[in-house]
Amino acid sequence: MPYMTAKIAVVTGAGSGIGRAVSLALASVGFTVVLAGRRKEELEKTARGNMLVVPTDVTNPESVKALFSRLERLDLLFNNAGMGAPAVPMDELTLEQWSAVVNVNLTGSFLCAQHAMRIMKMQDPRGGRIINNGSISAMSPRPNSAPYTATKHAITGLTKSISLDGRPFDIACGQIDIGNAATEMTERMAGIEPRMDVKHVADAVVYMASLPLDANVQFMTVMATKMPLIGRG
Repeated sequence: MPYMTAKIAVVTGAGSGIGRAVSLALASVGFTVVLAGRRKEELEKTARGNMLVVPTDVTNPESVKALFSRLERLDLLFNNAGMGAPAVPMDELTLEQWSAVVNVNLTGSFLCAQHAMRIMKMQDPRGGRIINNGSISAMSPRPNSAPYTATKHAITGLTKSISLDGRPFDIACGQIDIGNAATEMTERMAGIEPRMDVKHVADAVVYMASLPLDANVQFMTVMATKMPLIGRG
């Protein structure tokens, strides 16, 4: 049966880190949150109250189709699922390592946005919002990060394309670029680079999501103040 509510959000990569924090924050302001991710047990650790757990592989078109087929309405998609590759010179990467990052970070975001836009175009009232998780690496990369950097630069292009293609249908799209939120993914940086509480990211996404559809945060950067950014110095 389709899952219905007055205000519904899909969060990918909801089983940990930023996805978990954003899911909980959206729920706290009245969204019913559909939790998508590969690991059911981790999604269930995120789940509270009026949340729906839907194990999903964003790289699999049929899995993504099954996720969105659960919905009759959609107000928000937070395209958050992502991964990196080993920090080695790009000539040492395997094609499999490159492809895995592209499939999750870029193709997965495209597939989810595509299904979300179809729902948002057809629903009444029409429209909705898509927020893509970019990265500081979408503008200023680290060394030895070719797959992650390339996909995050591509997410910026995807964000702009969704904004243009969605505009006639009241679909707003923005991107949040995050620097060193304190999550499992950045644990290796603890004591090496400054990090910030992931709550600040969640609060920023809630702000973006709370705007009426005639207003949009196109790009937002939220980062630990003293982390390397400009020139990565």
